[in-house]
Amino acid sequence: MTKNKYAISIKDLVKTFGETTALDGLDLQASTGEVHGLLGPNGAGKSTTIRVLLGLLRADSGEVSVLSQDPWNDAVELHKNLVYVPGEVNLWENLTGGEIIDLLTDLRGTESGNDKRRQELLEKFKLDPTKKFSTYSKGNRQKVALVAALASDVDLYILDEPTSGLDPLLEIAFQDEIKKLKTQGKTILLSSHILAEVEALCDTVTIIRDGKVVESGSLDKLRHLTRTTVRVTTNKSLAGVKSLQGVHDFKLDGHTAGFEVQPDQLNSVIAELTKLEIESIICHPPTIEELFMGHYRGKTANKNE
Repeated sequence: MTKNKYAISIKDLVKTFGETTALDGLDLQASTGEVHGLLGPNGAGKSTTIRVLLGLLRADSGEVSVLSQDPWNDAVELHKNLVYVPGEVNLWENLTGGEIIDLLTDLRGTESGNDKRRQELLEKFKLDPTKKFSTYSKGNRQKVALVAALASDVDLYILDEPTSGLDPLLEIAFQDEIKKLKTQGKTILLSSHILAEVEALCDTVTIIRDGKVVESGSLDKLRHLTRTTVRVTTNKSLAGVKSLQGVHDFKLDGHTAGFEVQPDQLNSVIAELTKLEIESIICHPPTIEELFMGHYRGKTANKNE
């Protein structure tokens, strides 16, 4: 299959359920070969977006392309070249984990897969494939879906809260596997509440709220929209820094101060700090969590005003 620039392209997507608007003109583009994060709280429209991409829901209006195909009209063919992992895995209770992994792979119209690769993943995620699915914990049920997905050689991986129920060590194993897929040119759409996971894996991020895009772009680009945190110790008094343009949330403790700086004022603030004889300084850009919460605090405040 010829690879286009965008593995996923959504333009002006609208989906309603009765009088409820789940998606209200949503735009999203995930480039081929990237890990694209989809962020938003419950009810933001993430799951509805994913169901449209999978061909499980038909859009009311807008344009949707997945691997250059229409997910509603070309769903059968499309699913041969993508895998989906939900946050809640409920499969065939009377089958073993290994039987389910084979079945999910076969449903794509391909062979059961590389036995060596399958075994490598079973060991990495510490999953016993001989046990019945009904006996698995939530975490082990999640592992079944992950092993089946990661053992498949497809172009697109759609992952909706994929590490739900996994312990931290296995989350690290998951991140390692996603990074491998990226080096192979695969595309991953990752919806996650674990912001550290998104920050570690994603090239670009789309933040949605009430069925609309709040922001979309690379993490570096989005970080320019928020403030840099500074902690500095100087020989001379820092009291005057509080009044500098672009400085916010200033806290002073003797000769040490902590504050935030708007990105367009960072250079001028640092220049002023050097005049105070800096002993030590730590600057760090905002984390994805700060970015995410900043957008939602702002939107909530505006809504309530």
